[in-house]
Amino acid sequence: MIKKSKKIIFTGGGSAGHVTPNLALIEKFLKEKWEVAYIGSQAGIEKELIAKLGISYYSIATGKLRRYFSWQNFTDPFKVIYGVIQAVILCYRLKPNVLFSKGGFVSLPVVVAAWFFRIPVIIHESDLTIGLTNRLCFPLATKICVTFPGTIKQIKNKIKGVIAGTPIRQEFFTGNADLGRKICGFTAGKKIILVFGGSLGAEKINKAIRELLPNILAKFQIVHICGQGKIDSSLQYSEYKQFEYLHDEFPHVLAAADLVISRSGANSIYEVIALRKPNLLLPLPKTASRGDQITNAKYCVDKGFSEMILEEQLTTNLLLEKITLTEKQGGAMIAAMKTFEILPTIDIIYKLAEQI
Repeated sequence: MIKKSKKIIFTGGGSAGHVTPNLALIEKFLKEKWEVAYIGSQAGIEKELIAKLGISYYSIATGKLRRYFSWQNFTDPFKVIYGVIQAVILCYRLKPNVLFSKGGFVSLPVVVAAWFFRIPVIIHESDLTIGLTNRLCFPLATKICVTFPGTIKQIKNKIKGVIAGTPIRQEFFTGNADLGRKICGFTAGKKIILVFGGSLGAEKINKAIRELLPNILAKFQIVHICGQGKIDSSLQYSEYKQFEYLHDEFPHVLAAADLVISRSGANSIYEVIALRKPNLLLPLPKTASRGDQITNAKYCVDKGFSEMILEEQLTTNLLLEKITLTEKQGGAMIAAMKTFEILPTIDIIYKLAEQI
């Protein structure tokens, strides 16, 4: 008798934060001989990232769920409905055993379609506070995985909640610092600051870092991941290296870093905590997000993991002051981060999928 292979659909998109944890999980499921497919948007970053894995990718219509007034709020509900119809057809054709959703507006139609066919749904929430799409999807979920223990309190049906941490690619734990320095063209004799503002870059962070040049290079080497189309070719310093985006090289560059300056998306902070990197967080302001990054950053500061600058307070002088303070407190930050338990998230979620 031929044994049928198990099938899983992944979904999530809109930003790299809703995709990169899926990459780590997909590797595990492929290794365990599951059939894997991905449902995402047509133009989102998830299509580009998933293409590298060589798995089936299906696009559906998407509509953004906004908390503010926009004329698109009148048209996007129809896109969501069309996306649900497309997702229902895909679920009927693919007949998965499990759906794993990382959130983002593309995931709502897919979760609804899976619920329609009574396909078990595992949802993952990275942030301390729950995103709008995940909040809408939670009643349809079989299990809800969270990164932080405090998030469980926000789930109405506590039985569904599982403290799982955040999936991190295993390459992060085997990053080679020497290779990271080689990628950047840096020497081993001077400390390295890694700066990144999320998958799309951050104009204000880019500007503030560049205003510190070249004086800060007397003490530090800086590797700056600045976002697509945001490299400033006029800045030519041997100790300042710019990249639009890093994927396979990123674990090595992160391993080489002595200090990290970043946004405070849940995936980013989990990576720096897991790798015990002293860090300075510059969260997205509430004008550009739901405030989740500010909550994440305050949590890390309260725990002694990080320093923080709110974007509306960001100046060149304050940035330099906080860099100096972060370097000085690096040992204490590392000691505090060692008290935070890094869970075997990939194994936890894989076992949940097997069980349900």
